[in-house]
Amino acid sequence: MQEVNFDVIILGGGPSGLTSAIYTSRSMLKTLVIAGNPPGGQLMVTSEVENFPGFPSGITGPELINNFRKQAEKFGCTITDENAVSVKGSFTELFSISTDSNNIYKAKSVIVATGASAKWLGLDSEKKLIGRGVSACATCDGFFFKNKNIAVVGGGDAAMEEAVYLTKYAKEITVLVRGDKDKMKASKIMQERAFSNPRIKFIFNHTVSEILGDNSVKGIKIKNTQSNEERLMPDIEGLFVAIGHSPNTKFLEGIIELDAKGYIKIYNGSRTSIEGIFASGDVADYKYRQAVTASGYGCMAALDAVRFLSEHGIEVKPSGY
Repeated sequence: MQEVNFDVIILGGGPSGLTSAIYTSRSMLKTLVIAGNPPGGQLMVTSEVENFPGFPSGITGPELINNFRKQAEKFGCTITDENAVSVKGSFTELFSISTDSNNIYKAKSVIVATGASAKWLGLDSEKKLIGRGVSACATCDGFFFKNKNIAVVGGGDAAMEEAVYLTKYAKEITVLVRGDKDKMKASKIMQERAFSNPRIKFIFNHTVSEILGDNSVKGIKIKNTQSNEERLMPDIEGLFVAIGHSPNTKFLEGIIELDAKGYIKIYNGSRTSIEGIFASGDVADYKYRQAVTASGYGCMAALDAVRFLSEHGIEVKPSGY
């Protein structure tokens, strides 16, 4: 076990946390990123990123994360691929972060950027094809399904939004809803938008039992939730799972104020209910969930942390632009 002190500890090695690290390190603050294991967040299962500014030919998710890490390390940031399991202490006493490797790291301030994880169906075939035709983000991956037949799983607002958005690209979208039409969780206005779109059709009382294909989606098997009867949909070439996200905040329960869904509540920018702890990215943002917005929030949290430490007598260098 080792115990090391820092000015700033950043929890999370995705675009939000690593952007924060670039800014805090450039401000000459001793910075540690506890990146998670595996590190990198949802971008690590994104095969092609075409909507992040600065990459006109696109870039793979792992490549983008690797570039973030290199840039942060260039300015002196330390990165460790561990998972934070607890946060204790305060600004006046130093915050103490324990990890699953039995290490303890201490800092004057903390930025939480642990992100959110998409909820999946739990199928082996789904896991194999994530990033290869199976996705949880229409705005990230919809472009790759031009003129294809795709399916969306879910009955809430997120599923309706995904389905409507995907009509920009797909030939036909089939929405698979586990229950009856009259028990859908989606708001009435979102239901009306989806129902009124001629390129969206619905199959109720069905769920996905298997996704076919080795390197891409080559059809799906669906099962009737009432009769358990299975049937094949061989024309489906892509599957979007839209059954919600869970913020990675379980280890913060009872420490930082969270909302009813587990997202960190933020005030005046990126400040949390605890002085000296800031939050950025999908761990606090349940609406946009994009790599570029996560980076933007990471910048905000870093600048807030830099100002906070400066106000409390810690020498910092101006971050610039």
